[in-house]
Amino acid sequence: MTNPIDYLSIPLLVFCITLGVLLAIEAGYRLGKYRCQSTETETAGHLGTIVGATLGLVAFMLAFTFGLAASRFEMRREMIVEEANAIGTTFLRAGFLPENQIAPTRLLLAEYVSSRLEVVQTGDVNQALTRADALHHKLWQETEVAGRTKPNSIPIGLFVQALNEMIDVHSERVLVGLRSRLPLILWGALLLLTLFAMAGVGYHEALAKSKRSPVTLVLVLSYLIVITLVVDLKRSREGLLKVNQEAMASLQSMIEGAQAFEAK
Repeated sequence: MTNPIDYLSIPLLVFCITLGVLLAIEAGYRLGKYRCQSTETETAGHLGTIVGATLGLVAFMLAFTFGLAASRFEMRREMIVEEANAIGTTFLRAGFLPENQIAPTRLLLAEYVSSRLEVVQTGDVNQALTRADALHHKLWQETEVAGRTKPNSIPIGLFVQALNEMIDVHSERVLVGLRSRLPLILWGALLLLTLFAMAGVGYHEALAKSKRSPVTLVLVLSYLIVITLVVDLKRSREGLLKVNQEAMASLQSMIEGAQAFEAK
């Protein structure tokens, strides 16, 4: 987690944003009523243009933020497929190792795949990263033994290449999934613009001397739907929009089938 927003659950975060938006509208409305009583020079005519421009800025920021969240969500999906392919290639090339190292290496790879799927269920990312590092170390130890046994073997070199790629893809997936988050300043700018725009809507309603319109509630709900989608996209393990793990599950089935065949 890289910013305070990540410590809030999605329902709690949406509730806080909803509360802030409603309070901003109410504050703007009360300020507008006060201005109506204290002065007669200010009218709602020119204010509508300013409020419309502010809502346009909010829409632009929402579109920009949604685009960033959607691109990161798609990158996480692609990284799962890439990592599954890298692990599958490493598993197959483990057959190039000396006979006494094939089974232990493939068992480590099977455990590695299981750990990748378990983190989706448990949500314990720190434990998953620690376990992954330990398995990388054990796999590399097996590789060192094989390299010293047959230092000029081209097949073993192919296995080393596949293992290197698997570890590199793991690092890239950690970067995309955990380190590359939407900046806190972007969230702050979006929320501030929204609060200002909603306060302007309430202020405009008061100056226009109109009753509270249900259309304002539609505006609030529309904003909340989009912001909820943005939060959901950036938290692939919590919300409704989850990253598909089918590639990794298929790889696990393939590995289990291969191990069952070798055991016969």
